[in-house]
Amino acid sequence: MHEADLVANTVKTWLANPVSKSLLKWVSKRTEKGSKLDVALRRYVGDIKRKLSFQEKIAYLVVRFALDRGSQSFGVSKEQLTEALKNPLVRRGIANVLEGIGYYGVQRPQTTAAPFLIVWNFTKQCNLRCKHCYENAGPKPAPDELTTEEGKKAIDEFAEAGVVALSFSGGEPLMRKDFFEVAKYAADKEFYVSVATNGTLITEKIAQKMKDAGVQYAEISLDGFEKTHDEFRGIPGVWRRSVEGIKNCVKVGLDTGVATTATRYNLKEIPKLAEFVEKDLHARRFIVFNFIPVSRGKEIISQDLTPKEREELLDFLYSKLIDTNCKLDAFSTAPQYAVTSFKYAFGPVVPTHFTNKAAMETLQGRTKSLTEFIGGCGAGRLYCGMEPNGDIEPCVFIPIKVGNIREERLVDIWRNSPVLKKIRNRDVFKGCGECEYKNICGGCRARAYAYFNDLQGPDPGCSINGKYWDEVTRIQIA
Repeated sequence: MHEADLVANTVKTWLANPVSKSLLKWVSKRTEKGSKLDVALRRYVGDIKRKLSFQEKIAYLVVRFALDRGSQSFGVSKEQLTEALKNPLVRRGIANVLEGIGYYGVQRPQTTAAPFLIVWNFTKQCNLRCKHCYENAGPKPAPDELTTEEGKKAIDEFAEAGVVALSFSGGEPLMRKDFFEVAKYAADKEFYVSVATNGTLITEKIAQKMKDAGVQYAEISLDGFEKTHDEFRGIPGVWRRSVEGIKNCVKVGLDTGVATTATRYNLKEIPKLAEFVEKDLHARRFIVFNFIPVSRGKEIISQDLTPKEREELLDFLYSKLIDTNCKLDAFSTAPQYAVTSFKYAFGPVVPTHFTNKAAMETLQGRTKSLTEFIGGCGAGRLYCGMEPNGDIEPCVFIPIKVGNIREERLVDIWRNSPVLKKIRNRDVFKGCGECEYKNICGGCRARAYAYFNDLQGPDPGCSINGKYWDEVTRIQIA
């Protein structure tokens, strides 16, 4: 048995038994005075020097054991973990994971106690007219969008629930006048705050204002070079403005990524675009989004990639990621990217720069543990979407209301929604549930729903699910 399997099995044996699960659930229970989990995590890093109560001591022992075993599974030393946990944001994330284990048990893949990330479509207002827009955004905001105060109240609830990251999207989030106020409020609550934007409104002054408001990451869309991008985004001249927006974010020191949605419109441009992003724009990340034929995107369904095209694209991106000479972190939202990573670590494709056994074993151990924990598609399991009016959805690409933040608590929606429970049951997924990589990938639930109106259906964008592509072709033609 591989060393990673041994460690993972040990972790599962100790943390998944009823006693350990009950202890973690007890440790995670929140009161008006806070939680024993927070005290234990702070004691772990030395932030608390006072004498602990008897219950706090028990909680600390439980948490220390869980952290020590978990760090082994992910190939992280105790020193590295201790240093990371000094960051309140990291502590909140670990608390969310441990509370999830206490509530759901150890899972492959894992469901967290609350969404790790919420993508908040902040407004339906947008200054562009993109061909693939899942929000069907336009020049005017929706009449029922959350007010500034309602937004802040939602943020308070997210913090209480243990949500770690909040991503403002849209529409174009920078078109709302209260964006900076609400973003700063979230940052002050110690969220990891990011914004997904078309970049056209980001002058150097706006970029600095974003940074001052506590935005830690800006992700700006660029779907090819000038002609392709302008056509795809529906407005002439926006490529130059988006490029300037990227440069301005980089200039003021904002962590910056460039996002592109892969379709047949731009597939051939992506390799050169990645090079342009790295060498000319100096952005840190390049993220290729999975195309989802939802809302306005249904109109260009014929431009979806074939399974082979997607697989070749993911291979290219991963080659950039592991290239020690490349300064660009290349990712994809396609859950099959986890399978690509797994195959590089365990399959016949061996990265050329791994010339010794120890380096390969390290890569394999971390890859196996992380891919099975993260589990590819995180919709309704690690993250969810929120519409401008407070509707909660499994994913911003899955237009199914599972609750509304104005009417219900986020934690209640997260734990009780029949829709979310359905998404988490991979054993019954058609096609994907029969796959050896079901716990690593799971297929994109948004694509399954978009193509087959079935959250537990197959993702036709995968070469392993190739038999479903013929059905997709018929849908595209129709």
